[in-house]
Amino acid sequence: MGKNKKIAVFPGSFDPITVGHVEIVSRGLLLFDEIIIAIGINTEKKTMFTQQQRLDWIQKIFKKQPQVKCKVYSGMTIDFCKKESARFILRGLRSSLDFEYERIIGQMNRTMTAGIETVFLTSAPEHSHIASTVVREIIRSGGDATLFLPKGLIIPR
Repeated sequence: MGKNKKIAVFPGSFDPITVGHVEIVSRGLLLFDEIIIAIGINTEKKTMFTQQQRLDWIQKIFKKQPQVKCKVYSGMTIDFCKKESARFILRGLRSSLDFEYERIIGQMNRTMTAGIETVFLTSAPEHSHIASTVVREIIRSGGDATLFLPKGLIIPR
């Protein structure tokens, strides 16, 4: 495959990774030879879980799928894509609001860097309401978020 390998970057904070994220990656594997789950480091954003926790969780979830990698990056996603020889950015859409926001970013990325396409996958209906922000709030409040998290993911309380 080599040079023609279809590599996609799936960027996000994954704070925490949810069943919705896992579903997008699983479906993305039908389209791409390799998916790099890219944990973006944004110094402006306060995360609930450490970078290492998020990296460990993702590696554990996808340990039986060698075509899924997980890496941490900072800076612009398109620069990370170039570094990784990825020609695609994979994004999940839960709603029309997500679409409008992601469409603008995708078009700006395409204007700035020819050759990197953004591919959108809509969430399965049963996952379209799941957001990491809400999952964090459930966890912060002492609630049980296991319905929204991948099987076996243990969140420290």
